[in-house]
Amino acid sequence: MPDKVRKDKVLVYVVRDGKLLVFRHTDYTHEEVGIQVPAGSIRPGESPQDAALREAREETGLTEFKIVRKLGEFEYDISPYRWEIQVRHVFHLELSEPAPERWASQEDHDGQGEPTRFECFWVPLDAAHILQSGQGALLGRLYD
Repeated sequence: MPDKVRKDKVLVYVVRDGKLLVFRHTDYTHEEVGIQVPAGSIRPGESPQDAALREAREETGLTEFKIVRKLGEFEYDISPYRWEIQVRHVFHLELSEPAPERWASQEDHDGQGEPTRFECFWVPLDAAHILQSGQGALLGRLYD
């Protein structure tokens, strides 16, 4: 078995009117990838705060986000999907522009390869246990 690499990641909880912004990949089934929040890798030289804002913009197509606060960080072992320990930095973000209840978005990966297509939508916070791969681990801190 290969050694697991450690990677710094961000997870973003965007909350509005008691609902959490989530998405699903439209090219894969729920069984394959589940429901997710905006998340991704912290680039070299990038702060976790800047990565959180960038990932939220890239994956939703929206732009007017601001950080409310950092909720914390935790480690998540994502194997066997990848032999990787993720150090997840979790942020609560606020959206200050209108957004529909449901919309299509895509991430272009800086022009590398095919874009990833998403359907973004809002779920009630009390239903956010549906998040895949431990992404909901710090939701309770929104109430602190």
